[in-house]
Amino acid sequence: MLISEAIHYGQTQLKQTASPESDVQYLLCYCLSCTTPYLHTWADKALTASQQSQFTNLIEQRLAGQPIAYLIGQQGFWTLDLKVSPATLIPRPDTELLVNLALEKLQPNMRVADLGTGSGAIALSLASEQTQVQVFAMDYSLAALQVARDNAQKNKLNNVQFWQGSWLDAVADNSFDLIVSNPPYIEQDDPHLKQGDLRFEPLSALASGDDGLDDIRLVIEQAKTTLKSNCYLIIEHGFDQAKKVQTLLQQAGFDDINSHQDFGANDRVTMGRISKLHEDAG
Repeated sequence: MLISEAIHYGQTQLKQTASPESDVQYLLCYCLSCTTPYLHTWADKALTASQQSQFTNLIEQRLAGQPIAYLIGQQGFWTLDLKVSPATLIPRPDTELLVNLALEKLQPNMRVADLGTGSGAIALSLASEQTQVQVFAMDYSLAALQVARDNAQKNKLNNVQFWQGSWLDAVADNSFDLIVSNPPYIEQDDPHLKQGDLRFEPLSALASGDDGLDDIRLVIEQAKTTLKSNCYLIIEHGFDQAKKVQTLLQQAGFDDINSHQDFGANDRVTMGRISKLHEDAG
């Protein structure tokens, strides 16, 4: 099978999918360890038997709905190439909004927590841009944390620590200068969970109770004590949840609350500042 024939075969097999051309390019480049221009420059070059077998197998898996990122084991995010696995969510471009907003708040020597870090996309992006901060990447899943650790090593980022646990349960009061999170925020009976890439991503990182806000409530309640005075919590949420998240922040004692829109002009990230010092009970 020539490269040109492999491209034709893949696009024919995937013609009913959303992006057959780009999917075939990703998979073929992965099998050949090459870049896209190579495919066009060397269209008459033959695949080896093992390359052809791997490529056709990947096409079959993609046809069954497996996400490209899981098939090739990586996903670009911010300026980083990140390892991903079925233990982690696939980082999405809209989450780069959260990174942008967090970078505006970052100053040297800050202690920053990324809750539900998954592949480490947010934590490692912040650590790469501001090397003088200490980032704590937290996740309940040990499998996800291992992926995040691998990504830190791959990208030579040494200012990140990894903690296993449920949100901020084990964190002392007044510990952080900034908390960021892309928590689960989809309603547990949302039909989208059974469609597209979401079918293959970890449900525990996607769904959160009847209204999708169970984990956000926990994060807000815990962040109000673990944040230092006059410091911010920044949360990603669903496109229609901004008003509810704003209300939850206000009820928890946050101020300077505002929401920001993603690339699709949807309110996607909301932040708030806790302005009062918190004292230990008793």
